[in-house]
Amino acid sequence: MDANMRIRQLQSERNWSEYRLAIESNLSQSTIANIFRRNTVPSITTLRSICAAFSISLSQFFQEGTLVDLTDDQIVFFNHWLTLSPKQKMIIYDVIMNMKSL
Repeated sequence: MDANMRIRQLQSERNWSEYRLAIESNLSQSTIANIFRRNTVPSITTLRSICAAFSISLSQFFQEGTLVDLTDDQIVFFNHWLTLSPKQKMIIYDVIMNMKSL
């Protein structure tokens, strides 16, 4: 999927107009309009602004498939997870797997 199609998909999922995308991304309406009417590829800077408006990262923008929205608790959990050693991660994994069987 190309960048322009992906932006359209994200707009459609949120029911956003080009105007709403311009407002949310702090980009001019002409910048957004040019992406589609002239079929221009947005610059990385523009794409970052668009991703920020959609509350996604650049990697999520280019990800194929369904995005998963995380709750605040899940975000906190995963941020802590990143700081754990491999051994600590395995212990947590084992605890979770054992809890599932209860």
